Amino acid sequence: MSIDYSVKTGRPEKQRSGCIVLPVFKDGELSSIAGAFDQMTGESLSTFLARGDFRGEAGDVAFLYDIARAASDRIMLVGMGEKGKLGFRDFKKAAAAAAIRLDQSGATDAANYLATAESEALSLAQKVRELVISSENAFYKFDTYQTSKDNDKKRRKFRRMTLFVTRRAETAAAETAMQQGVAIADGMALAKDLANTPPNVCNPSWLATQARKLGRKHRKLKVEVLDEKQIEKLGMGAFHAVSKGSKQPGKLITMEYNGTGKKTAKPIVLVGKGITFDTGGISIKPSAKMDEMKFDMGGAASVFGVIQACAQLELPIHVVGAIAAAENMPDGGASRPGDIVKTLSGQTVEILNTDAEGRLVLCDTLTYIKKYEPETVIDIATLTGACIVALGHVASGMLCNDREVGDALLEASRNIDDRIWELPLWDDYAEQLKSNFADVANIGSPGAGTITAASFLSKFTEDYRWAHLDIAGTAWKSNSDKGATGRPVPLLMEYILGQMD
Repeated sequence: MSIDYSVKTGRPEKQRSGCIVLPVFKDGELSSIAGAFDQMTGESLSTFLARGDFRGEAGDVAFLYDIARAASDRIMLVGMGEKGKLGFRDFKKAAAAAAIRLDQSGATDAANYLATAESEALSLAQKVRELVISSENAFYKFDTYQTSKDNDKKRRKFRRMTLFVTRRAETAAAETAMQQGVAIADGMALAKDLANTPPNVCNPSWLATQARKLGRKHRKLKVEVLDEKQIEKLGMGAFHAVSKGSKQPGKLITMEYNGTGKKTAKPIVLVGKGITFDTGGISIKPSAKMDEMKFDMGGAASVFGVIQACAQLELPIHVVGAIAAAENMPDGGASRPGDIVKTLSGQTVEILNTDAEGRLVLCDTLTYIKKYEPETVIDIATLTGACIVALGHVASGMLCNDREVGDALLEASRNIDDRIWELPLWDDYAEQLKSNFADVANIGSPGAGTITAASFLSKFTEDYRWAHLDIAGTAWKSNSDKGATGRPVPLLMEYILGQMD
């Protein structure tokens, strides 16, 4: 966490802070808190807004200085969009814009009143939590490998943000929401750090080391690692078919957090695809943007983030994170199209395309985690380019074999605005996976690639409630914004918190 957060009540003109952050709606309509500040400071805001320089669109920012009767000499007005229509989209824009400008200003701390902005769509808890998450996303930087960094010692660094609420009766709920926001933001930052790390550093063994470090930080977290020899000995032929083509040995990493105090509590199991680099294997990928295949472990990274957040909040819940970590390379020992392998479940798979490797490491891992007798299993994977074709970079794809689990994930998605869209898991699509030589093929015909990939995984999840999240379009951004997003850590944390109600 880069910033210290706290919750408080109080009138804005009384706050001796580096900056007072006030919400203003479109066309200069003042929020209640901004209106009160305006009256107490001789209509300072109304006079400024009457000039028409500030429109109040979501994310607009303006600074006012040396306002009479204000204890702070720096006031920031932040546009919230149209009054009466404030939802997640505009609130995120406003929170992020405020954080960026605060970081660029000379202020070291701020009294932030954005959570007091009136909204029929968002609860106070949602606003407080999102204020922390959006701020931290805006502050996030990954410059570990840059030798030329911002070393401007003259500029004072922003360090502390106080989140203001209207009434003292709201502070307890706001503090809980703030703590959740901090844990989620920290989890997202960890997920981004792992995924942004270059693949010559981030390999399966390095991920195992990061898991052990996390285990040492949290006493209720138990970490186990299976090496490649153990994976092969157990009969995980599909997993081994992927990892054997690389000099970097595969690892099956499990991180078990049990905050219930009961050994018999059935866990939620999160299974993350951890392909630390994906060349496509013998079915090699085009060279353009292949560097982005370091993000093919985005599912694993999100599981790390969620496990850390659960441990940080000391949640009274049992969660297991299982990471299927391997590197997909095309050396002389790599699998070939046409190979047939036997999975841990006993089913055989014909490998028609070695670039459909994620489902191979996942299917054996989904069988392995049955030993935990899970309450629910959710796998998270950058699995198919077809998901990007279908949903772009806005929503993750979701498929499930249990209506209750699917509905809970959809509700979590709405509550925290980490968007998913459900696709059908109908038996009709399984027809595409028929093989003349094995029980199942690892790819189907060109159509419905996201669904057939999930259909493949469903053959290994019949013994428990299961959902699949395809995050190929949402785990990272390309071009000038290139980098991991930390999704779907917010979704998964909201789902887990919902299971505790």
